[in-house]
Amino acid sequence: MMLRLLKAERMKLRRSPVWLAFIIMPVIPALLGTINYIANIDILESEWYSLWTQHTLFTCYFFLPVMLGVYCSYIMRIEYNNNNWNKVLTMPVNKGMIFIAKLITVSFMLLISEVWIGVLFVLSGKIAGISSAVPIKEMIVWCGFGTLGGIVMAAIQLLISIFIKSFALPVGISFGGGLSGLVFLAKGLGHIWPYSLMAYGMNSNSPQKMLENGYVSFVIICVIYIAVITIVSVTLMSERDI
Repeated sequence: MMLRLLKAERMKLRRSPVWLAFIIMPVIPALLGTINYIANIDILESEWYSLWTQHTLFTCYFFLPVMLGVYCSYIMRIEYNNNNWNKVLTMPVNKGMIFIAKLITVSFMLLISEVWIGVLFVLSGKIAGISSAVPIKEMIVWCGFGTLGGIVMAAIQLLISIFIKSFALPVGISFGGGLSGLVFLAKGLGHIWPYSLMAYGMNSNSPQKMLENGYVSFVIICVIYIAVITIVSVTLMSERDI
């Protein structure tokens, strides 16, 4: 049944304009980050690592949160159109599986976005004239844990969209959440604030160092957040009218 739900979600998004956000939006922070890196190349001496900080400065706190907000808002907005929720919730399937299918779909889109961000990062480094070897292993770790942290944000945004039928307002909340993530990271609380976890997982501030609290604790925190938010969302979908 889960495979059928995932297939249905994929069909809904097949001709969706949301893919424009996936293609275009990561290009903007890559361009801004590369320009900033080239303009300050005299003081940014760590090459690939310095370029990563410049890219993630724009990506993690501004553009990727907006992309997630768009993904989640759109995938929920589809159901509000033409009262699709009435049809979906009367299907002979556990309501929790519907939420999980949407979360898996958004998570997959996020993973693709992270891969695209990695490709743009490598291309930007070559354009900027960086001749040293690309830190592939580190980049996989950054994008992998960034994806996990981003899933936490996606789960929250899907939960918000259960309450808010508007398309734009949840996107605005996600953007504000990204900005709050910057504040909490600056205060040393990035490892516990849900809107900081994506940037924290991507090592946006110190790519040459391992996460201060370790990757195991990071994974545990993310899994707990995802589990709790999923349980709350499933309970709400089961007990209230959407």
